Amino acid sequence: MTQPHISSVRSGHFINNEYVDGASSERIHLVSPYDGSPLAQQVHVAGKEDVDAAVSAAAAAYTNGWGVSNPAQRRACMNRFADLVEQHAERLAILESLPTGRPVTPTMNFDIANMAQVYRYYAGWVDKIGGESYPDDNGFYKVVRYEPLGVCAGIASWNATFLYIGWKIAPAVASGNCFIFKPSEKSPFGAMALGELFAEAGFPKGVVQIVNGAQSTGTLLASHPQISKISFTGSIDGGKAVQELALKSNMKRVTLELGGKSPAIVFDDIALDRAVEGVAGFLANSGQICVATSRLLVQKSIVSEFCAALTKVFQAAEADLGRNPLDPSTMLGPIVDQRQFERVMSYIAIGKKTATLVTGGERKGDKGFFVKPTIFINPDPQSPIVKEEIFGPVLTIQTFETEDEAIRMANATQYGLAASIYTADLDRAFRVSSQLQCGGVAINSPYLPELNTPFGGTKASGQGRELGKHGLLAYMEPKSIHVK
Repeated sequence: MTQPHISSVRSGHFINNEYVDGASSERIHLVSPYDGSPLAQQVHVAGKEDVDAAVSAAAAAYTNGWGVSNPAQRRACMNRFADLVEQHAERLAILESLPTGRPVTPTMNFDIANMAQVYRYYAGWVDKIGGESYPDDNGFYKVVRYEPLGVCAGIASWNATFLYIGWKIAPAVASGNCFIFKPSEKSPFGAMALGELFAEAGFPKGVVQIVNGAQSTGTLLASHPQISKISFTGSIDGGKAVQELALKSNMKRVTLELGGKSPAIVFDDIALDRAVEGVAGFLANSGQICVATSRLLVQKSIVSEFCAALTKVFQAAEADLGRNPLDPSTMLGPIVDQRQFERVMSYIAIGKKTATLVTGGERKGDKGFFVKPTIFINPDPQSPIVKEEIFGPVLTIQTFETEDEAIRMANATQYGLAASIYTADLDRAFRVSSQLQCGGVAINSPYLPELNTPFGGTKASGQGRELGKHGLLAYMEPKSIHVK
């Protein structure tokens, strides 16, 4: 497989507005999930010396005035960065696609476009971070001001690198913090290519830095005593580890987004084609999306008709599966790597024993990590395919008869990230949405994060929120001032 642009990417770290090699000789070797061929660049792994250097540079940038800089400077840097991202969108999408298999067109049109929008959105906030005041009813005039935390960090999963670079870094720097970002070891190239764009946009040295590495590097960030806040997107186990390390080090603030097993509830009053179109959105990124509604709950009276219509969509997607992700017309890609491919196939094997296979259930082709879009119906409610996050194109269909039954089934999970409700009855939609135990609900569409509303989960899906005003205040400390 040809590897356009990859030779131009520095595979070390971006510290103090410069690309630097890692202090150790440890490297990460990646392969293309499209055809299994090795990728030319080996990725450096940040050890303690590298992380300490990044933290020191960030602390210096914060002390030297970024935290109290003129809001106009922050706004200009952020808007300029958004412009540069759009100018380099194709190259960025290709670099993200090579190690992950993500098709370039949806990466450009959604991920990169969203990242630019998020930077412009938070650029608009920099001179609108107001405080509060309260009357001197007891002899004290009371003022609350919001101050940046200082040095912050973010650790991201591989499936939406550019989104996380927007959601984590933009509100942090808008509110005056400096930031160290670690992309997933599975998707380093797109993130690393952004370093030079941050510098070109005018961000001072140390304000935004990027370090590569796997779990060991994340551990160093989560436990570093000079980092005041860390935002993590990944697995439940990873989130627990980050929270524990943060607590034991300096009790730094933690935001966690830990995935989901989200339900989509389809009532029998909805137009069939509308519901099928919405539910089929599950296949975006081959089901490797945290908010993917992988548990489909369909009212029993329409399940046969609905299942037949959805199966046609899945089979059409299967027919198109296996194409080169670098082809602009490709919409679905492979599973990210061998390990995740084997994990998905292990769940499919379980599904074949605990449910009825409707379509898919196999690997496609003999190269790369492609899995046919899969539907299981009437699974054992206790089966792992119902209970656990698979992170692949595997959908389960269960049936319900009453609204109360649908709510109970939807909530019967340790996760609580998102949900979708398909119904023509708006009263029912709001009634059911208020009873679902999750951070966000979409009515008659897949759930997607929006710029100005908070995104995050409940229960084992995490804590804290990103995006909107809530995402901004997560990087600020309220300080009360009482005047006699």
